[in-house]
Amino acid sequence: MPISPAARAEAARLFTAFQEAGALPVETDILQPADTLLDLYGEDIRGRAYVTWDPLRGEMMLRPDFTVPVVQMHMAHGADPARYCYMGEVFRRQDHAGPRASEYLQVGYEVFARDEPETVEAEVFALFDDLLAPLRLRAAMGDIGLLVAAVDGLSATPRRKAALMRHIWRPRRFRALLDRYSGCTPAPAARMRLLEKLATGTPADLMAQAGPALGLREPWEIAERATALLEDAATPNIPAREADLIDDLLRLSAPAPAALEHLMDLGVDMPSIRPAVERLATRLEALDSAGVWLSQVTFEPNHGRSTLEYYDGFVFSFHSDRPGLPPVASGGRYDALTRVLGQGREIPAVGGIIRPGVVATLKGAQA
Repeated sequence: MPISPAARAEAARLFTAFQEAGALPVETDILQPADTLLDLYGEDIRGRAYVTWDPLRGEMMLRPDFTVPVVQMHMAHGADPARYCYMGEVFRRQDHAGPRASEYLQVGYEVFARDEPETVEAEVFALFDDLLAPLRLRAAMGDIGLLVAAVDGLSATPRRKAALMRHIWRPRRFRALLDRYSGCTPAPAARMRLLEKLATGTPADLMAQAGPALGLREPWEIAERATALLEDAATPNIPAREADLIDDLLRLSAPAPAALEHLMDLGVDMPSIRPAVERLATRLEALDSAGVWLSQVTFEPNHGRSTLEYYDGFVFSFHSDRPGLPPVASGGRYDALTRVLGQGREIPAVGGIIRPGVVATLKGAQA
């Protein structure tokens, strides 16, 4: 489906607004190298990217998003403070017919700044809130850092913490691991059978009985994994109280001021989250000073966990109540991404995107 004139008009309006907010307009190639980008995007985009092969440049992909290419561009020329905006098409495969397009416009705003991070986050959110105010959308925010801090404070082995951290952006896998590590569910039957065999011998004995190797893993890698499984089976469960506190954190959904009060209470029993809660308090103060109506913003620590994996702190989105539409806007903090792409340099960064096609659709419905 072609991009409508109304969507292009909205894109131009938003692009101008971001420039008026001090952003430098930039462009990125539509065809991007696939290796780096596929590693950085989450499963949602990785599974929906249009990937092709170039005889000279290798595996390439149609641009699924602007943030990673913009960060690459910025970090290649240093890590000085900067503000950028962009406008153009992005491409994502859809797995079923519906209102979501495979090619659509995206307009975005990115800020690289070493100043007070919560103040910058409030500035970005308030700008989006102001631009989208006529649509009367539902605004939501979260903080991936809260869950990271909660996992880091668990009474668990480094290996188990690393596994939970790795699956923070995969809620169902994270849930399954937490339930198993806390003793709520047993280990998979196949693993139990393997552990029974290992209990009567050594990983080397098991390898000797397994027959010829068919996969790509070396024998020492398989033996090392078997040893790790034995060690994990002998590890005490995460205390039920700690698992319950994680559940309490993940279930939280309330207007931002009420959520902050709940998190302060939760911090009494979860000391590891207190610094993240203090940052949230500072952020909400900055948002209030910027004129954001906080009682109308929902805060959920679970927010943003199934989208882009490069977000590592504050996340936000704006939604319509109209069924079938994707978020009108979304964004967040991605400091770790600048470290990955900075080749020794890094700079705090936060930004977001707006889908002008969805804005145009909603304005047409209002009219």
